[in-house]
Amino acid sequence: MKFIGAGARPGRPQVDHDRVATIPNLLTVVRFMGVPLFIWLVLAQKEYGAGVVVLAVMAGTDWIDGYIARRFDQASKLGRVLDPIADRLALLAVAFTLVIAGVVHWLYLAALVVPDAVLLVLTLSLFHGHPDLPVSVVGKVRTGLLLLGTPLLLLSRLDTVMSATLLTAAWVVLGLGLVGHWIAAYNYFWAMLRKGREQQQHDGGNG
Repeated sequence: MKFIGAGARPGRPQVDHDRVATIPNLLTVVRFMGVPLFIWLVLAQKEYGAGVVVLAVMAGTDWIDGYIARRFDQASKLGRVLDPIADRLALLAVAFTLVIAGVVHWLYLAALVVPDAVLLVLTLSLFHGHPDLPVSVVGKVRTGLLLLGTPLLLLSRLDTVMSATLLTAAWVVLGLGLVGHWIAAYNYFWAMLRKGREQQQHDGGNG
């Protein structure tokens, strides 16, 4: 079974419906709710193991909602907007939490925030809202790596014989995720510029 694009049916184009109450959208809401729960577990309770479970559920819903949307024709315009927002919120909130907890250096958070800040400014200046661009394969792989590396990092904080190995593995995975993060941001940056120019040409032609 393939992990990226799983559930897609060859020869049948995916259509984004106007429906709101869909299973994929419900799973995305669950992912949103996992963010404050993770923050509470790590910062207030110091329950790193439970935090790992929450991250695993969040990562699982990210894959499952995409599979259901493609397999059962439940893709929606709302989901296309909510899904990347939920991914980004999860990544940034988790990173911010780990900085406060002293698990990672603030430079890790900066490496996540800077590309997103640039894209946010470009989005607001060109589109005054969501640019409605498809999520790239690089972006999905990036999210998966970062959501995998973070629980490994938390597990390395537990007093076990595997702590040093888990710490090394965590930073290898997170390092690859950060590289993917910057590559995805670079691709989105140019995709936004192209779409912005096309919209300006279209508006100018209609004017």
